[in-house]
Amino acid sequence: MTYLLPILGVLLSFLFVFITKPKNKENFKLLLAFSGAFLLALTVFELLPSAYEDSNAKTVGVFIMLGILLQIFLEFFSKGAEHGHVHIDSEESDFPWLLFLSLCIHSFLEGFPIENHDTIIYGILIHKIPIAIILSIFLLGSKIKLPNAIFFIVLFALMTPLGSYVSATFDFASQYYAAITALVIGVFFHISTVILFESSEGHKFNIRKLAVIIAGITIAYFL
Repeated sequence: MTYLLPILGVLLSFLFVFITKPKNKENFKLLLAFSGAFLLALTVFELLPSAYEDSNAKTVGVFIMLGILLQIFLEFFSKGAEHGHVHIDSEESDFPWLLFLSLCIHSFLEGFPIENHDTIIYGILIHKIPIAIILSIFLLGSKIKLPNAIFFIVLFALMTPLGSYVSATFDFASQYYAAITALVIGVFFHISTVILFESSEGHKFNIRKLAVIIAGITIAYFL
């Protein structure tokens, strides 16, 4: 299930968009807000304590900050696709390589902590579904050829299980567990907080978004 769930989440999201052809990504903002709160809460409840356990606190803090900086750097190329902003010209027919590579690096890193933290898979899955839907809307709505769009989505789906496989197989993953986990925590912190801040629609109070954010935090706590 560790390897299968992220793949199914992305591929079924793409299939959903291909069949239903939704035009408006705004309809998925509530799901995005839930995913941001859920992922942030799981990161705080599960990953953060384990990263600091038996590790130098300042070193862990440095790698968390490096994870935040890494995600900011990746977003120069992905244009924020990791938290629901996909900027693909509808007239563009060239394959978006920079977007593809940055999303693959991000997804690969997401897979590392799953090996030691079973519940984080649900946070990653809930995070991936709205992103995959929004990404699929843009890919299928652009002039990028369908086989290229499918190639993009399939490889994107495989990256997180690949990260989990590397974490479970290679010795360096266990040797540098705290540092890698802290790096991923930084990535998750940046993505989830950006999702939550951007879901506020100009910082206006929205009872529905507040409700799904509280629901995300509460469910993560009881997992």
